[in-house]
Amino acid sequence: MIIIIDERSKKYIIDQKSDFQSDLGIIDQNDLANAKIGQTLTTHLGKKFKVIKPSVNDFIELMDRRCSILIQKDIGTIISKCGIGSGSRIVDAGTGAGAIALNFGNIVGECGNVYSYEIREDFAAVAKSNIEKFGLDNIIEIKNKDIKEGIEENEIDLVFLDLIKPYEIFEDVYSCLNTGGYLAVYAPYIDQIETSYKIAKKIGFLDLSIIETLEREIEVRNQGTRPKTRMIGHSGYLMFGRKL
Repeated sequence: MIIIIDERSKKYIIDQKSDFQSDLGIIDQNDLANAKIGQTLTTHLGKKFKVIKPSVNDFIELMDRRCSILIQKDIGTIISKCGIGSGSRIVDAGTGAGAIALNFGNIVGECGNVYSYEIREDFAAVAKSNIEKFGLDNIIEIKNKDIKEGIEENEIDLVFLDLIKPYEIFEDVYSCLNTGGYLAVYAPYIDQIETSYKIAKKIGFLDLSIIETLEREIEVRNQGTRPKTRMIGHSGYLMFGRKL
């Protein structure tokens, strides 16, 4: 898999097995099959496309989706707060299209594992396809199963839950975690996260916190530099707890 980007900065995932066609023209399959990172390809209309090395963010931007996904500001906060890295073992529930599972797998690497539970068969199929296309199917396992039936893994470093009632499985989460392991919860509504906090505290999770991340871009113009008038505001609340 490669990604090409046109003169308008629009990106395309290319499988290199057939001709590429867009409103800017056609690129021959033979040119695509031999394309190298950094190379410029030209369509039959003379339009230029640059071959780039795909990052996980490029792929998530273009991959098949059937549902909403977590956005970068929340994914980055979860990764940072929970300190995951090479070799970490993660359970993820509420896979969706697989965006956060892909980020987790990209970080834990060949020495780590990601086990992602998704109750809906159609979502699980989409996520599995996306993960295979990005080449992380040896690290990420998609499980078409209701996590409420039980977490099959143990010695886990992080359990991330994007569920309507995540607190219903907190006891199972506590049991499967390593000492020092993290619970992370994403919830769009404050009553969900408030209930999660209270139940996590009752079960015995420590270092509990609830945060909301907001993102505002800065624009640079000839007249001056200032914050953009639009920002990425509320997407969801994040709760963190730790088994200590």
